[in-house]
Amino acid sequence: MPLFVEESEVVVIGAGQAGLSSAYFLRRLGIEPVVLDAAEGPGGAWRHRSPTLTMDKVHGIFDLPGLRRPPETTGRRPAAEVVPGYYADYEREQELEVLRPVRVASVRRGPGGRLVVVTDVGEWAARAVVNATGTWTRPHWPYSPGAAGFRGRALHYVSYRGPAEFAGRHVAVVGGGASAMHVLSETAGVAATTAWFTRRPPLFRDDFDEDARREVVAMVDERVRAGLPPQSVVGVTGLPYTTVVREALAKGALDRLPMFDRVTEHGVAWNDGRTLEADTIIWATGFRSALDHLAPLRLREPGGGIMVDGTQVVKEPALQLVGYGPSASTIGANRAGRTAARNVRAHLATATARPAA
Repeated sequence: MPLFVEESEVVVIGAGQAGLSSAYFLRRLGIEPVVLDAAEGPGGAWRHRSPTLTMDKVHGIFDLPGLRRPPETTGRRPAAEVVPGYYADYEREQELEVLRPVRVASVRRGPGGRLVVVTDVGEWAARAVVNATGTWTRPHWPYSPGAAGFRGRALHYVSYRGPAEFAGRHVAVVGGGASAMHVLSETAGVAATTAWFTRRPPLFRDDFDEDARREVVAMVDERVRAGLPPQSVVGVTGLPYTTVVREALAKGALDRLPMFDRVTEHGVAWNDGRTLEADTIIWATGFRSALDHLAPLRLREPGGGIMVDGTQVVKEPALQLVGYGPSASTIGANRAGRTAARNVRAHLATATARPAA
């Protein structure tokens, strides 16, 4: 595509669940968005998940608004096939035109209160922007002394493609969330040894009902309203007894060790002199929000986060953040899309009514 500059009412950045939900509700309000997505095809982050993550192992996929998932989207089929297929059907059924692959380099303020979305194919000057870029492209690697000198293989969960390549190896899995459970449930019994490390003892729970979900979302929402970096929704829920948790338990893989103090050439060590050999470290340590392209807007608060009221960025009335904070999981993404669309409508009405400068 040639480079160009185009004006638009609304640009939605990202076509995962939060972005598609936002586009759906915007259209319900009579607002036709331009939807940009960096991927080669539909599916958001689900396109990149391990082929061993089958639908019966996935916990908490929610239907997109306006189209239920067909019954066959369960069972032993890989989520990396099923969910992108469902998203593709959704884009087609809803007649959503998603421009892809379009990579957003930056968003900056332009004349007339517009936000200029700069991409590798051109620029859009939008009266409002809904950012739905998620977290998958920003895997979090926590600092650990000695990690640079490790002679084995270190990888993040983002690169995990199943247990077969770890056969006979000594594997250390770091992390206390659903990703770690997935890895442990598969590598135990395939690897020669599997050790699990977390900073805090895990909390397993079997009472994670709808009220508990709302409570967790409210806790994360409180942080982003205060301008603090959002905690992972999963990180404050504890671990429900999902299929992968039960599999890991059955294999005896959930004998958790306290977090090591440093990485050595051939494994890990604690300050009290204990050591453990490992030739592979899998960092299942989560993700951070992919928001570097918003840096020109200078939205960060002293606490390190972006202050958001619902989905509304407090410092920039033309910008909505979905898939951030309380909507960074399937629990709140659809609700956030509806909220963002209503906020956009209110902003456009206010901007239209405001006298020209």
